[in-house]
Amino acid sequence: MQNPYIRLENICKKYGKTPVIERLNLTINKGERLVLLGPSGCGKSTTLRMIAGLENISDGQLFIDHKKMNDVPAGKRGISMVFQDYALYPHMTVERNISYALKVNKMDREEILRRQKKVISILNLEGFEKRYPRDLSGGQRQRVALARSIAKQSSIFLLDEPLSNLDAQMRISARRELLKIHQLYHQTFIYVTHDQIEAMTLGERIALMKDGALQMLDTPYNTYHHPSNVFVAKFIGTPSTNMLETRFEDGFLHFKDVSIKLIEPWIRLIQQSRITDLYLGIRPEYIKLAETSDALTGVVIRTEEYGNQLGVIFQFDGIEMTAISEDRDWKENMKIYFSIDQEKMFLFDHASTQTIGYPDEFSRSEETIELER
Repeated sequence: MQNPYIRLENICKKYGKTPVIERLNLTINKGERLVLLGPSGCGKSTTLRMIAGLENISDGQLFIDHKKMNDVPAGKRGISMVFQDYALYPHMTVERNISYALKVNKMDREEILRRQKKVISILNLEGFEKRYPRDLSGGQRQRVALARSIAKQSSIFLLDEPLSNLDAQMRISARRELLKIHQLYHQTFIYVTHDQIEAMTLGERIALMKDGALQMLDTPYNTYHHPSNVFVAKFIGTPSTNMLETRFEDGFLHFKDVSIKLIEPWIRLIQQSRITDLYLGIRPEYIKLAETSDALTGVVIRTEEYGNQLGVIFQFDGIEMTAISEDRDWKENMKIYFSIDQEKMFLFDHASTQTIGYPDEFSRSEETIELER
């Protein structure tokens, strides 16, 4: 059951006359993990800082627990925040960094010690209590920054790319620690990242942004399998989604030189949408490669090693496409045959770049209409 806790209503942010965020509407439920995802400069960190009270809101309204927060100082919003650069006090030990904010708020000494001991245990910082930040590795500093914020036990926990300075293995470990922390305290997590893997593994929902505008707000599964537009389809997933310009006519999708017959669910959905000029999106893992005649042909340009699989980049219909293969015998200039898994593909309106919908959603809506009759 949804429990709206943070609401951004028509939020705008300008620096001088330059708009950074325009008419952002976003609702975050109490206790959920929401990830703000997008490329550099999309406005995700600015959005987080407006929630925290570190950036002024140019227009619109921000509510936390049904209270308007536009003019409430950052220190009175009940928020903890972890930054990318950790922002530890260099002259304080680990334990003093953790306890400092609690002492400033005149918390009882025994409670401070209890909280300090608990977060040190959760984040595996035992033995580092008397060390200074200069004596710690990047991963240890990151854990101290997390511990300091967790110790406040705020109801809202904001994280601005806190793992970006860590190596790949440490990031995996830190993500697990964050999930464990959320399971313990059930704070409202808002996490900013440009890393889609972090977003998919940490988020209960993902808010994907581009140029200060929200592109999609949904679960990781739906963001991957039912993208709302061309940008979402191409941003989520590695290698990126293949995108082809095509035209629908008489049950077929027509490319420059070839056509493919569509399955019935797509035909009905396109007919309902009355859109004929389309983008077809297909993820590399849903292209089936073969060495003998199949539906479509292409020519290999190069291959990319992914460890357990091979990326096969080939030319089709005048553009480069990528497929995933476990076969490593593909060579440059080799002719290949391939087919597309139509149940896994996407279709977008060429003019607006928005999805025309998905057959499973269309089928459910038809069933609902039939039941209502």
